[in-house]
Amino acid sequence: METGITLNPDRRSAMLESGAWNDKLITDYLDQAVASNPDREAIVSYQVTGDNRTALTYRELNETVTRMAAGLAGMGIEKGDVVACQLPNWWQTTALHLACMRIGAILNPLMPIFRERELRFMLKHGEAKLLVIPKIFREFNYEAMVDGIKAELPDLKTILVIGGEGERSFEDRLLTKAWEQEQNTDALFRKRQLTADDAIQILYTSGTTGEPKGVMHTSNTLFSNVRPYADRLHLTSEDKVLMASPLAHQTGFLYGIMMPVYLGTTAILQDIWDAGYVCKVIAAEKPAFTMAATPFLADLVKTAPNHEGELDSLRIFVSAGAPIPSAVVEQAGKVLKAKIVSAWGMTENGAVTMTCPEDPSERASQSDGKVLPYMEIRITDFQGNPLPAGEEGNLLVRGASQFVGYLKRPELFGTDEDSWFSTGDLARMDKDGYIRITGRTKDVVIRGGENIPVVEVENLLYKFPGIVDVALVGCPDERLGERLCAYVTLDENATDLTLDQVKAYLTEQQLSRNYLPEYLEVIEAMPRTASGKIQKFKLREQAREVRLEPAKRG
Repeated sequence: METGITLNPDRRSAMLESGAWNDKLITDYLDQAVASNPDREAIVSYQVTGDNRTALTYRELNETVTRMAAGLAGMGIEKGDVVACQLPNWWQTTALHLACMRIGAILNPLMPIFRERELRFMLKHGEAKLLVIPKIFREFNYEAMVDGIKAELPDLKTILVIGGEGERSFEDRLLTKAWEQEQNTDALFRKRQLTADDAIQILYTSGTTGEPKGVMHTSNTLFSNVRPYADRLHLTSEDKVLMASPLAHQTGFLYGIMMPVYLGTTAILQDIWDAGYVCKVIAAEKPAFTMAATPFLADLVKTAPNHEGELDSLRIFVSAGAPIPSAVVEQAGKVLKAKIVSAWGMTENGAVTMTCPEDPSERASQSDGKVLPYMEIRITDFQGNPLPAGEEGNLLVRGASQFVGYLKRPELFGTDEDSWFSTGDLARMDKDGYIRITGRTKDVVIRGGENIPVVEVENLLYKFPGIVDVALVGCPDERLGERLCAYVTLDENATDLTLDQVKAYLTEQQLSRNYLPEYLEVIEAMPRTASGKIQKFKLREQAREVRLEPAKRG
């Protein structure tokens, strides 16, 4: 498949000279961990439903990865092929990535919340040859969903189901069969050896412009983020990593899959967010670090008083995706020993800015941090001119961890002649280099750290009988950051419209439930500019007065 990677030779030379890129693969770090500490637990995987704990040492993980890699090759996966997975935070996701790396395949993790609409596009666009899914997760039948769209996916040759049966059984096909005995795996892996500039990951954005974009990264771009990130937080091989954020998000992938292997430490995975359960996991496993969206931190702070002394191992909690309320930081200081660190980043770059553990505690609620090593940021006006400290403007970023293009869409790469990438965010920077995200130029709503594809949902609602105009905006929410509000106008023949009707319709269109509006208001007319464009800022001001029932957890 022609990916359309954009990699300037001058960029490579500069990154190598600066030390930002070191040409290492995650399998290099895996080999180091196996050699130095084979009996250390590499992954501890918790399934909340059923209360199951699975653990693999580095030796066991490596043996499993070797078998899986040989199996994937035996099933016809070639170097450069895309392997997709739509899995919760289970150990199989990490093993699958490592197996793909051994044979030169590209992993495309997909969020478990995605349904037919998202999968139909992403699997076809990415030309995935193989897909790994659970049979059932959170009472949803993934196998039935994929069967319903498989006829529309000509490239998808193989479906493997964790908990499945027969030829689709992940366990029977990849874990039980001794694939490594059927071929010389050392020779296979040498033949399929990747360079650190090959694409290894495709993550789809949520489609803020109407169509998701496949963000491509290499080993060099990803590890040039992981290494300075771990350094800023002073993490070592003795610091276990807890990850309850989805591994199919860049947060989970970078800091729940790649960073633990880089450090040679233990990754503790939890598949469903439950604050009470995570307290139990922390007490049992004693992690030093975790990263999650702001609502997760708020939940943990509320639950922590019931677990006095059990959470003391947790030294660092990095929170991102939405500003951290000062009250949460203040309360965290009373009930947790962990230092709260705020961060900002994107799928395209990983974490770009982050506060430091040495900073005053209030810094986490007042800023989104300062730039990590090997990255640069600037604030400009709309003509591209740099702005002085304290003034709000467009946030631009460039550097080592910047992605290498959108799959098959090189024209959307969006960097200027000096490699500055426009993030679509508004921000201001103080005299010390700390930024604060103040708004977005992109039309996006972020609910609990999850981008909602506003344009796509609006386009669906325009097809609803009786709706003339629709505008979706976010209303502030203490726990989730934002929740989705729908403002609509109706034609003269439509008498009424309810939120339940809208939700039922969008569900029929196979839209993820996380993208459903949580508030609906029928208005007489949309506020518009003189040229007829809807003035969403006025609707956002109106939405600030919306008061919704407390959001359900999970």
